[in-house]
Amino acid sequence: MTTSGKDEKRESLFFNVMRWWMSVGVRNRSMVILDTLFFAFATWLGFALRLSVFMEAFYGDILLSGGVFSALNVISFFFGGIYRIYWPQASLEEFALLFRCYLASSVAFVLTYVWLPFIFVPRSSLAIMLFCGIFLSSVYRASWRFFLATRQKNRSCVKAVIVGAGNAGSSLARDLIRSGDDLLPVGFLDDDQEKQDKRIAGLPVLGQVNQLEELVEREMISVVLVAIPSASRKVVRDVLHRLASIGVETRVLPSLREIAGGVVSTTMLRKVKLEDLLARDPVTLDCAAIGDLICNKVVLITGAGGSIGSEISRQIATYGPSRLVLLGHGEHSIYSLCEEFREKGIPIPYDPVIADVSDRCAMERVFSRWRPSVVFHAGAHKHVPLMESNPREAVRVNSFGTWVLSDLCGKYQVERMVMVSTDKAVNPTSVMGATKRVAEMMVQKAQREHPGTMYMAVRFGNVLGSRGSVVPKFERQIEQGGPLTVTHPDMKRYFMLIPEAAGLVLQAGALGKGGEIFVLDMGEPVKIVEMAETLIKLHGYRPGIDIAVEFSGVRSGEKLFEELFYDPDAVDHTEHPKIFRSHLSDKTLPDGFDVGKVVEILESDGDEVVNQLKRLVPEFTHS
Repeated sequence: MTTSGKDEKRESLFFNVMRWWMSVGVRNRSMVILDTLFFAFATWLGFALRLSVFMEAFYGDILLSGGVFSALNVISFFFGGIYRIYWPQASLEEFALLFRCYLASSVAFVLTYVWLPFIFVPRSSLAIMLFCGIFLSSVYRASWRFFLATRQKNRSCVKAVIVGAGNAGSSLARDLIRSGDDLLPVGFLDDDQEKQDKRIAGLPVLGQVNQLEELVEREMISVVLVAIPSASRKVVRDVLHRLASIGVETRVLPSLREIAGGVVSTTMLRKVKLEDLLARDPVTLDCAAIGDLICNKVVLITGAGGSIGSEISRQIATYGPSRLVLLGHGEHSIYSLCEEFREKGIPIPYDPVIADVSDRCAMERVFSRWRPSVVFHAGAHKHVPLMESNPREAVRVNSFGTWVLSDLCGKYQVERMVMVSTDKAVNPTSVMGATKRVAEMMVQKAQREHPGTMYMAVRFGNVLGSRGSVVPKFERQIEQGGPLTVTHPDMKRYFMLIPEAAGLVLQAGALGKGGEIFVLDMGEPVKIVEMAETLIKLHGYRPGIDIAVEFSGVRSGEKLFEELFYDPDAVDHTEHPKIFRSHLSDKTLPDGFDVGKVVEILESDGDEVVNQLKRLVPEFTHS
């Protein structure tokens, strides 16, 4: 190679090094300089502590070995990604990477020391310099975290305490400290005796959960973070009820089932929902029986885009049907469900169908094309005040639509049809409840005319989080500063979570032999005004002071109390403790009941529809 070629190669190497040097940030350039100085200092310490007064004779060896040692470490750190780490927020994983990179460079230096005789380091000095190198490089990086934590403590923040000092709680605390969030955790509360008076993630365990009220007052806590995702719903619910009585703002981490991958961060914290307060422990289902009902069969779900219908569709997909037919009248809701299935990679074939259950021609085409074996009928109009203003539409969809579907199930020899009903069908006072009672009669009539198909209905009360329910309305009103509007101070309702309701509908479908009404165990009814006040408290406000609760009056068609049975004494237990059985004949089908009478109602409008519904459903009382 010519001299000019060598010069060009040196220049190219020099420019490449300079280009890299300029490309790294100011902080990283400072770290490279600091690392070089610290590793050189570690080399000097190794010689000084070993040779002391005889240092003068080894200045050349110190310079040479210090330069090689520093260069090897900086190169290892560069290629190991150490200079891409933001050390003020580093965790154990980053320090473990630092140790691995240092170990690699140390091995390289020892091999260089062995192979190159002109590098001389006394063996005892070698051990000292290797120890000092990792000590100095780790300590100055850890000091950045210390200064960050000190600055966090001195900043003006909202003081918070974390309930739960397990993996989720400690991860949450670290993330809060590192992120510079407005929330400043001061410690943990945990019932584990082994954790008492210990420090976790740099924060003290201040006591047990039963000391919550005392701690909030003593430490002037503004926010309580509940981080016990592995606990049962009952445990979480009890903690939240205690917090509601204190009136402190509360945020929670979702359950482990909802935390994808188990990684916890501050972004997962959310406001308390009424679902958290009313949730019961998960219901045990007989998956084998449900699997026998669904596996390798074509299943049709009407109202598949609605709150209950979509959850039924999700759960059915886990039991291996041969095909799902997702039928709904609203195109956006069906589109959203299909997009969800696509994003989750649901392997089951599914077909979206936009159709009206009361359109017999359209439904006939659906049955003739897909030949379903099982039908879940969740399609209905359910909003009580809206149906009071549109009674004919309620009859058309809820009552006549159910007959169309029931009759076609018999005609096409469907194995079983499960209709989703409501507690409002018992002694109805609303148009919606009366039309659902007529729907139950339609299913009863279909059972008589088509004994080869097993028909059944499932009644339950309100589901939390469903569209148009009171819970989203309350949350929206709180965000707007109130007031929260409740119809009556004595208004009570049964509530259930959507997944629980959908799972029990599937279970009831597997239990049915034909001709039953199943009623789900809804627990105890809840006062709506108490729900409103509790939700206000858990958002950190005072009911009646910060946010008012106003009573708007009972609306047309509403009851103060809902009923689940016509005759509670005639209810049978089933194989499942959360499901009760009441035969469709618990209210005898009126003599002369005929589908033609429903068709006659559809030819009427306004008050005449209500009057004819009263004749069709004698127990229907309507003001």
